[in-house]
Amino acid sequence: MLRKRLSAALVAVAMLVGLQVGTAAPAAAAARILYYDASQAQEFKAVVNQGAQIWNSRVTNVQLQPVPAGRTPNIRVYADDGWPRTYTTSLGNGRWYMGREAVNDGYYQARIAAHEFGHILGLPDRRTGLCADLMSGSSAPVSCTNAYPNATEAATVNNNFRSSVAVPAREFAWAG
Repeated sequence: MLRKRLSAALVAVAMLVGLQVGTAAPAAAAARILYYDASQAQEFKAVVNQGAQIWNSRVTNVQLQPVPAGRTPNIRVYADDGWPRTYTTSLGNGRWYMGREAVNDGYYQARIAAHEFGHILGLPDRRTGLCADLMSGSSAPVSCTNAYPNATEAATVNNNFRSSVAVPAREFAWAG
């Protein structure tokens, strides 16, 4: 009985002085950093950075960062006169194009950038037509200005980067 009271008193004192009693929770794994190179994105460099920041604000297991000098990027971003499209080589790696065709048709540039980054992060086109679905791409109305992934899209990306999910090389094209 005395032993029980003494143990309880020690726990109470430890809590008062801020000592942790018991086992510590395991530390969360650090986010995987993917480096992107927007140097060939021409007039779209700022919107490419915006698309990366959108993802960084919604997911925790992966972060998109501009490539530092001397490092090879995981992702290369280009601009051309075609439709936006992405070519993945594996999860988190590939290249995408900020196509002026969609921009000229009035699609929201930040949505295009975030959508194309979504492909690199392992998401396919869904073509739901819903503005709330980032990966619905051009099936959503031209007036859609939602550039943020929905909860399911963000959770899928977090799950993709929680483990070493293999995503095959694919081509994704923004359909007109």
